Amino acid sequence: MSAVTLTDIVKRFGNFTAVHRMSLDIPDGSFVTLLGPSGCGKTTTLRMIAGLLDPTEGDISIKGRRINDVPIYKRNLGLVFQNYALFPHKTVAENVAFGLKYRKVPREEARRRVAEALELVQLPHLGERYPRELSGGQQQRVALARAIVIEPDVLLLDEPLSALDANLRENMRVELKNIQSRIGVTSVFVTHDQSEALAMSDTIVVMSEGRVEQIGAPEEVYNTPASEFVAQFLGASNILPAQALGIEGGELGLELPGFPRLAVPASRAPDVQKSGPAKLVIRAEKLVLESPDSEANGRYSVPAIVETVDYQGQSARYFLRVGDQQLQAINMIDQRPFSQGEAVALRFRARDCAALPVDPAP
Repeated sequence: MSAVTLTDIVKRFGNFTAVHRMSLDIPDGSFVTLLGPSGCGKTTTLRMIAGLLDPTEGDISIKGRRINDVPIYKRNLGLVFQNYALFPHKTVAENVAFGLKYRKVPREEARRRVAEALELVQLPHLGERYPRELSGGQQQRVALARAIVIEPDVLLLDEPLSALDANLRENMRVELKNIQSRIGVTSVFVTHDQSEALAMSDTIVVMSEGRVEQIGAPEEVYNTPASEFVAQFLGASNILPAQALGIEGGELGLELPGFPRLAVPASRAPDVQKSGPAKLVIRAEKLVLESPDSEANGRYSVPAIVETVDYQGQSARYFLRVGDQQLQAINMIDQRPFSQGEAVALRFRARDCAALPVDPAP
């Protein structure tokens, strides 16, 4: 059963259309992420599910019930926002219990459920403290406990980790996914951070300018992007003009300047015509820099010159010149990074490539 269903949702603000005919089925118990840059419509979509905004057109259903006209307090949703929205004059326990009070949950049951929620977010002994006495990470956990204590049908999370520092953010995304898995609540998570989306999601919905670009599992949207936007937004990609030469033996032949003829798995090029213009996609971390005199070991090999080295400690990002094209590669550093101006062999495997169709001219 779908926990949330969006059917041809449109949201306009005056003459501006923030969400264009979006349809989406969110399975019960899943963790679905709306991913995209600022202004792509992801938060607007979340706010329509929450009841904070009304859709201009289309229907929203939760557990099979159309809720377009149902007020927010009757939707049984848990909400976690970027700024946590904790009541500063209430204790942690009082903050967590807030939603239970308005649902008229008996006092003893409310006390038990608050204690269980605080245990779940690993804050069992902080119930009598106030938000000002907590760290940012602890406040985020309190906001999460308040959202899940009401046993919501759906948990909505709007960039809840963005206010945390980098290390705490990485730890909290693991904990948040673990908590969601343990309680089994359907979760809709909004972020612009590709790492969060890839690490936490069962399904990623990539959005751009109010439209859905691709829906799929993290591995699918990362390894087989449906558009150039998806390829560029999720990770660092090299996108090169190519010519499709036909499919043979489950492989699509491609020809492009400065490269040997390539044979890419046809499954990684589902929308490309058998012949004609195309684009080759190679992720930066799939390009391996090696000494020109080393063995290729069955990989494609292209001579390149290192133009710029972006040293990152354990790894380095290289900008490389191949003919009249610039490519980037991200490699772990074994002994030393390659140097600017150094000649290298750029190597990769066919199975690590994907191909996209060329967008028609407007």
